[in-house]
Order: sequence, then C-alpha cells, then structure tokens
Amino acid sequence: MVFISKILFFTSHHGFYTVIILFLLFGFLFVVTRKWWLLIPILPLSIINGFGGQFINAWFLNKYGVESTAILTSDIQTNSTLNDQYIHDYEAIVKKQDGKYVNTFFSTTTAAIYPIENAIRIPRKEETFPVKFIPGYEKNIVILYYQSEEGKNLLKYEMQAPIDTARIKYEADKTNKEFIEEYISALEDYVKYYDDENYKMKIEELKKELQQLK
Repeated sequence: MVFISKILFFTSHHGFYTVIILFLLFGFLFVVTRKWWLLIPILPLSIINGFGGQFINAWFLNKYGVESTAILTSDIQTNSTLNDQYIHDYEAIVKKQDGKYVNTFFSTTTAAIYPIENAIRIPRKEETFPVKFIPGYEKNIVILYYQSEEGKNLLKYEMQAPIDTARIKYEADKTNKEFIEEYISALEDYVKYYDDENYKMKIEELKKELQQLK
C-alpha cells in the first residue's frame, strides 16, 4: 500500500514528469519487443492522469487509509489560474500514528479531497482538519473536508437554503397546499440531520394548517 501511495502522490503532483516517464517506459518496451501497440496506452494514461490523478488518489486514500488530522501552515497565491480563480500552493503538517508530525505539500490542482466532487474545498490556515493516509507515507493525504468544522458548517448552510426558499413561497401564499408541503419537506430533511426544536414545532404547525385546508 505504501508503494502505491507513493506512486499516486508522484503522478498526481507531478503530471508533466509522469508523462515523460510514460513515454520512456512504453518507448523502451516498444524498442525491446517491436510491438507498436505498446505505444497506444501513452496518450490515454496521460489524459487520465491529467484530469483524474488527484481523484484516483483521493479514492484510494479514503478506501485504504487511516484517519488522522493535519494543520495548514502556509497558503500562497500563485500567478496561475484555474477557472478564473488563482491557484494556491499549500504546506501542512500531518499527525502520524505516533503523535509526531510530518511536513507535506499540495496545491489547488493536486489536492486530494473526499468526497469527490466538482469543487475544490481547502480548509483554512491554522485550522485542524481530518485526513486519511497510508501509514508509512503520511505526506500523501486526502482531505476529509465535510468532516471538518468548516465543511460541517457549509453542509448545514446548504441544507438551510431550501428552507428559506420554501418559507418565502409559503409566506407569499399560506393557502397554497403545494407551498406548505414543500416547506414541511424542507424542514423534515433538515431535522433528520440537525436537532432543531423550533423547526420541529414549525413542522407540526404546518401539518395542522395543511390538514385544515383539506
């Protein structure tokens, strides 16, 4: 597992050198065997690594890694951009199983983050956040963003948005059964994960209103 983790760390953090190695490796095999089809994997493997290297690394570390914590120690904005946003270079320290720390680094484009989604979410500097790694190669980490305090707050905020939308509709027309049902559904989805007595009372109140309209 350590060997695989080292390979994935290198390929996800050094895409250009990975392409060169692929050319040299398969080129050597072609020279030795004279089988031209050995050159075919170079392009697809380069593309896969370029677009999905960090995602493969994130999946692997989340699947086989052990949980620990890390602290972001440096956040430097570069002159390069991705989707009109500046790319950042980060440094962090990772807590090993023996309690000692080891240095690591990553950037906006190389960070392994789980769950895998079309978003790059990095915890704030100096905050402790949960990670996973393969013991023996702790510098290769996957950030468990939604288990961090920042991630939990974001999830809570995102679940609040449907409630606000439903509330506005309901307050505009309190006799609309569809709006009441939408409001109830949004509140029920929220209290499945967060214990809120005010929302629970509101659900009961809305159910009574809905019953009166039927």
